Amino acid sequence: MISYQNSKRILKKAAIKIKNETILSINSLNRISSSNIYSKFNYPSGDNAAFDGYAINSKDTKNLDKNKSKAFKIVGSIAAGRQPFKKKIKKFEAVEIMTGGIIPKGFDTIIPIEKIIFYPNKKNPKFILINKRVGKYNHVRFAGSDYKKKELVIKKNNIILPNHILALKTLGIKKIKVKKKINILFFSTGNEISNSDTIPNWKVRNSNSHYIKNLEGNFFFDFKNGGILKDNHKKIFKMKLNKMLNSKIDIIVTSGAVSAGKYDFIPNVIKTFNLSNYFKSVAIRPGKPILFAKIKGKQKAVFGLPGNPMSSAACFRFFVYPYISNVLGLSEEKPIKAILKNNFIKKKNFTRFAKSKLSTTKNGKIKVEILKGQESFRIKSFIKSNIWALLPSGKSKFKKGEIVDCFFSNNANQTLI
Repeated sequence: MISYQNSKRILKKAAIKIKNETILSINSLNRISSSNIYSKFNYPSGDNAAFDGYAINSKDTKNLDKNKSKAFKIVGSIAAGRQPFKKKIKKFEAVEIMTGGIIPKGFDTIIPIEKIIFYPNKKNPKFILINKRVGKYNHVRFAGSDYKKKELVIKKNNIILPNHILALKTLGIKKIKVKKKINILFFSTGNEISNSDTIPNWKVRNSNSHYIKNLEGNFFFDFKNGGILKDNHKKIFKMKLNKMLNSKIDIIVTSGAVSAGKYDFIPNVIKTFNLSNYFKSVAIRPGKPILFAKIKGKQKAVFGLPGNPMSSAACFRFFVYPYISNVLGLSEEKPIKAILKNNFIKKKNFTRFAKSKLSTTKNGKIKVEILKGQESFRIKSFIKSNIWALLPSGKSKFKKGEIVDCFFSNNANQTLI
């Protein structure tokens, strides 16, 4: 049995290679950028109005005050989305302009509509009256003041989120280069596993495959269900593995049949292949009988997860996902640091993944409660939880008030960056 830290080093060393592809930016949600992305245009694309009002030349107001006002002739109207106003501007002229309208040459400042005095009246305006000096560049949004052409928008190895897609579309970036999605083929194992809703008490409903399937959008992979391998399907599994070597599948994940029982055939089948990296059984709870193997000379990997629901969920979160993350070039997850709300005792030499509840106090402190019902068959505590607390080996007693590391159950911590 190896330590969790040692298993992480093996996983990092055994990363498979994933190719890149170019896709439409509007379809890039939860994909990983494989190169830096730069703006194709200035944004805003031209100097425009930040308020509805009237554009003037500020120089025309330099001698104005309460005792000396001036009528500025209204010479046109500019709405957002219209072509720029091209009329030659004369002294003491003004143009009505709406928010987003391009400011014509010759004008350099905006007077908001609320401050305008019309002449002869508001219903029939011919002029606006100004009786004070107006500063330059009031309420002006300058071209390129948000993004300049060729400015970096998204760095390489970033997760594309909805706010990124808004920016990509705004900046005219139609296509981007991303990492190809990792393809996972998943098998449940065991004669006891059933896809039926109504089962006898010696059967178990197939839940692990559905749980992992519904993580695919959050953890950046495509899921394919390989079905259920029965206890006598050792040869079938070996055939599936051989087929995988020449397919688009990147990772095979199994659930169950990895321990040392009579029908736990997964390790024996895996060992018949030429492997460059391998481990089985890690000092963790839940999920001690986890298996990993990389096929030598192939960009293919295999994970054997335990069959119990919580063991399977924990091992996917803390072994398979970190492996995917590393393969895709993402930065290592940073834990959420939280104050422990209750005491907890575990085996000293084991790393513990504890179903927990994260919350905040009125004064803004982040706290975490390790829930009752930590056994690997219990799902009630998993329903109540919203985070995993990771309690490292080398220590058995964790006291209320200590700081512990936490990782989201159903989302990657990298989405917080």
